[in-house]
Amino acid sequence: MKTTRQQQDATRRQIVASAVDLMTRQGFDGTTMKDIARAAGIGDATIYKYFPTKDRIVLGYLDAVVQQALADTLQTPGFTGYQLQEKLQRLTDAVLERLLPDREFVAQVRTLAQRSPLTLLAEPLAARQALREAVSSFLEAAEAAGEIEPCDFKGMAGGLYTDYLAGVVAYWLADTSEEFADTTQLVDLSLGVLAQTLRSGLVNRVLQLGGFVLRSQMARLAQHGSSLLGVLHMARQAMDSAPRTAAAPTAPPDPTAARARRKPRTTNTKKTP
Repeated sequence: MKTTRQQQDATRRQIVASAVDLMTRQGFDGTTMKDIARAAGIGDATIYKYFPTKDRIVLGYLDAVVQQALADTLQTPGFTGYQLQEKLQRLTDAVLERLLPDREFVAQVRTLAQRSPLTLLAEPLAARQALREAVSSFLEAAEAAGEIEPCDFKGMAGGLYTDYLAGVVAYWLADTSEEFADTTQLVDLSLGVLAQTLRSGLVNRVLQLGGFVLRSQMARLAQHGSSLLGVLHMARQAMDSAPRTAAAPTAPPDPTAARARRKPRTTNTKKTP
């Protein structure tokens, strides 16, 4: 009997959920494809029709998280009226909210990525393209509203955001502050610097800042501490005091109001299998 698309999607979700549960308890290396198939209630050979390797299951998990986070973001009440910084903050928060229940597993994924970076980076992730398109659409909307100066690097900005998001997740995994307050501050400050730069119309600075902060310094986000937040504070202050070239720029969003719109990220423990 031929399975429907809905049945196939349900099986894929079950495989991923079973893999997350098993790998959280047993580790990536301690979990076999046979273990996952049996936990998912499918045949040992059937699992390979959906995922050829454990690595691909991990990538399937990441793709699903990003797609769900994008849907959560776009369904936020009043989202179309958000300014650029608020939209990027909401998307970043949505990803972390989706990752939160599986935080122990996500830490294993990060270790796997460090051990075999080419394995994960070489795979074509639908999530990367979805994030690039989303960020590009946010920039287009900000341009149309006169919030930022026109820019010709929307595609590159979307790619940089995926690197930025990976760095935020690494920082979040090392964050021991109450309710991940340091991560919240990191996101507010870094995206505030980006939004202020775009509002100023200083395209060259955007390219330099984006390349320096979002690519070259991503590794530093994993080294949790106050020094990075201090650098971002200084960068934000420098951008606030820099002369603006844009005519009659819109006022930056009220961070208090922006945070009020966002769901708090509370501490969470992995549910008992």
